[in-house]
Amino acid sequence: MNESAKRGRSPIMAVFTTVFIDMLGFGILIPVYPLLISPGSPYKVTPDGWSFTEGLIMLGWLQGIFPLCIFLAAPILGQMSDRWGRRPVLAISIFGTAVGYALFALGIHTANLPLLFASRALDGITGGNQAVAQAAIADVSTPENRAKNFGVIGAAFGLGFIIGPYLGGRLSGPGKDFYGLFTTPGWFGATTPFLFAAVISLLNCAQILIALPETLAAKDPTRRLQLNQSFSNVLAGFRSVRLRTILATGFLFSAGFTFFTTFFGVFLRNNFGFDEGKTGDYFAIVGLFIAFSQAVLVGRIARRLVDWKVLRFSMFGTGAMILVFFASPTTTTFWLYAVIPVLALFQGLSMSNITSLVSRSAEVERQGEAMGIFSSVTNLAQVPAAVLVGYITGSIGSATPLLVAGSCIIAGGLLFVTVFRPRYVSEMIPGSAPAAH
Repeated sequence: MNESAKRGRSPIMAVFTTVFIDMLGFGILIPVYPLLISPGSPYKVTPDGWSFTEGLIMLGWLQGIFPLCIFLAAPILGQMSDRWGRRPVLAISIFGTAVGYALFALGIHTANLPLLFASRALDGITGGNQAVAQAAIADVSTPENRAKNFGVIGAAFGLGFIIGPYLGGRLSGPGKDFYGLFTTPGWFGATTPFLFAAVISLLNCAQILIALPETLAAKDPTRRLQLNQSFSNVLAGFRSVRLRTILATGFLFSAGFTFFTTFFGVFLRNNFGFDEGKTGDYFAIVGLFIAFSQAVLVGRIARRLVDWKVLRFSMFGTGAMILVFFASPTTTTFWLYAVIPVLALFQGLSMSNITSLVSRSAEVERQGEAMGIFSSVTNLAQVPAAVLVGYITGSIGSATPLLVAGSCIIAGGLLFVTVFRPRYVSEMIPGSAPAAH
C-alpha cells in the first residue's frame, strides 16, 4: 500500500467522483441524442437536405466513435499511469473529458458535425480513465478490503447512470420541473447538460490535483508504451483456451446490449411520443433497478449458484425481456415499465457473472491482464453495434434494433451453454459474490 494512503489520505472519494462523473456524462447523452436528428427540433444538427434515415446513420457513427477511441486509448492510459503515476494521468484525462463536453455543446449550438465527432473522439481517448481509477483503488487495497473498495466503484457506476439520464432530460430544455423545487429557465437547451458536465469535470480535475494522493508506490519511467495493446489484448484473449468462450459470450452480450441502449431513445420518441424529459426519467428508472439488482439481488443469488450456472439462464432472460419491448403494443406504455425490474435483474446477473467468470478462469497471476482483455473485447463489441444500429433503424424501423439486440444476447447464451466447460475455473470463496460492474 502507498505511504500517502497509509497516512490517511485515501483516494476512495476522488476515485468515486471520477467514475460517477464518467457515467453521469454517458447518461446525459441518452435523452439528448434524438433531439439532434428529429425533424422540427430546434437542436437538429443534420443539414436541411438530409433525410431522417441519413440522420439515423450519422447518429450511429457518432455513437460508435466513442467506444472505438476508448478501445484504442484505455490500455495506453493504463500504461502511462504505470510509467508516470495515477494522479497526473487521471487529471489530464479528466481535463480532456471536460474539453470534450464543452466542444460537444459548441457543436450542437453551431450544428457543426465534424466538431461533434471530434468532441466524442476526444472524450473517448480520455475516457479510459476508469481503468486508471480502478488501478488506483487496487494500489491501496488489501485482501480484506478489496471487495469493499471495488464495491465503491460499482456504486458510483450505478449512481451516475441513474442521475445522468434524469439530468440530461431535465436540463435540455426550458420549463422543465425539478419536483416543484425550481423550473429550468428559458435559455436552457440541448447544450446545457454538456456545459454542466464540463463544469463538474473541471471540478473533478481540481479535486484530483488537490485531494488525490499518488497511489503508485513504484513508478516505471523506463517502460515503453505499447500502442497496439488493445489489438494484442483481443488476440491474446481469443487464443486462450481458458478465456475464448467467455470472451465470445461477453462480446455478443455487449454488442446486443449496445443495440438495445443506443437507439432506445429514438424508439421511445417515435413509438410512444416521449420527449427528452420523459426519456431521461425512463432511463433513470432503469438505472435505479439495475443498481438495486447489483447491490441486493446479485449477491444473494451468488451465495446459492455459481457464476457459470447463473449465466446458463440469465443470458436468455436478458434477451427475452428485450424481445418483449419489440413485441409490445405501441398503444400503451404498460409493458415499457413492467419489464424494467425483470430486465434489470437478468442484465445485472449476466454482466456481473461474466466479469466474475473471466476473473476466475484466468491464471491466478494473470487476473489483471484478463480483466484488461475483457474490457478491450466489450469496448470493441460496442463499435460495430453502434454503427450498424443506425443503418438498421433507418432502413427498417426504430423497433428492429430491439429484435437484433435480443437475438444477439440469446445467441451468446446458446454459445455459452453449448461450448463452455468449467474445467479451468478456480474455486470461488464460499459466500462471496461476483463483482458488480
